[in-house]
Amino acid sequence: MNIITKYLYKEFFRFTAICLLLFSSLYLIIHFFGRVDEFSEAKLPLEVVLSYFLYRLPSIVAQVLPVSVLISTIVLFSLMKKHNEIIALKASGVDLLQLARPMLLVAILVSIGLFLFSETVVPYASSKSYEIWRVKVRHKDPGRYFGRYQIWYKGHNAIYWIKKFDSKRGVMKNPSFYFFDDSFRLKRRIDAKAAHWKGANWRLRDGVILEISGQSYTPKRFETMDLVIPETPEDFMQEELKPQELSYWQLKKFAKRIKAEGYDPTRYLVDLHIKVAFPFIVFVMVLVGIPLCLKLQRGGTAVSVSAGIGLCFVYLLFLGSFRALGFAGIFPPLMAAWLANALFFFGGVYFLLTIPR
Repeated sequence: MNIITKYLYKEFFRFTAICLLLFSSLYLIIHFFGRVDEFSEAKLPLEVVLSYFLYRLPSIVAQVLPVSVLISTIVLFSLMKKHNEIIALKASGVDLLQLARPMLLVAILVSIGLFLFSETVVPYASSKSYEIWRVKVRHKDPGRYFGRYQIWYKGHNAIYWIKKFDSKRGVMKNPSFYFFDDSFRLKRRIDAKAAHWKGANWRLRDGVILEISGQSYTPKRFETMDLVIPETPEDFMQEELKPQELSYWQLKKFAKRIKAEGYDPTRYLVDLHIKVAFPFIVFVMVLVGIPLCLKLQRGGTAVSVSAGIGLCFVYLLFLGSFRALGFAGIFPPLMAAWLANALFFFGGVYFLLTIPR
């Protein structure tokens, strides 16, 4: 490792640590003020609140690291340009592509490290923070369905199937209720277009009742009817695990199980591929950041940093848009996850090859 490479690595990691500390602190402060009212209402001890933010920290670090790497790269090369170090290196016969090579190598290593960090520390810590939020702040039981599609629920001598459940309004879409006797023989079935919670019972609309009559079932249509069952909307509510709480292999296994049960796993497959694609934005940001600061002729470091932050917002906009298109089934999951990286990668390669050397 020559002197120039050592200098680049030293300054790069120094600026990255400063940016990481700065952005993580800003994120924590904004997050704190966004949730301080709910923590106050829950009257939690200080140590529980501190535990929540401590467990949130690994996820925050994973999210702000690509931005920190981009800004540190821009600051490093902008200062080198300001102090005429770039000119001195070029005069000494050092090619700018040769200068960028060690930075791209360390960016790949940081990307791999971020992926491993996101697979080991982040899922555990995120799970703990969400558990504190759900159970101790929101006072929810740790095991309920929330806003899920195609719910199967087993009650007392009954099984319910709900195509879609809107927990906020207490509305079931296309529910079916199966009632059994003690020998588990179906004695009544009710199908409806919708069921609304009325505070003490469920009001069913536009449905059919099948009731046993001798050895056969007699159908009977209804426009509205009240159904009294022990279950309330809270019984059909459960917070789904977020992708941050699962590792790559856990999410992959979960997506396979969803598919095997006959449900659409597209959303989970998109997030599965994003788990791999997102860490490598660190490499892409370095690839874009080097020519960005070298091609800007006016404004100095401040303009370069502003352009870098703007670039991060553009990337997040692209990633969010492609992710939504993946959820909708317009883009395949693999394409939805990697397209933003691919666009920025080829853009970075183009600008890197076109800078004056």
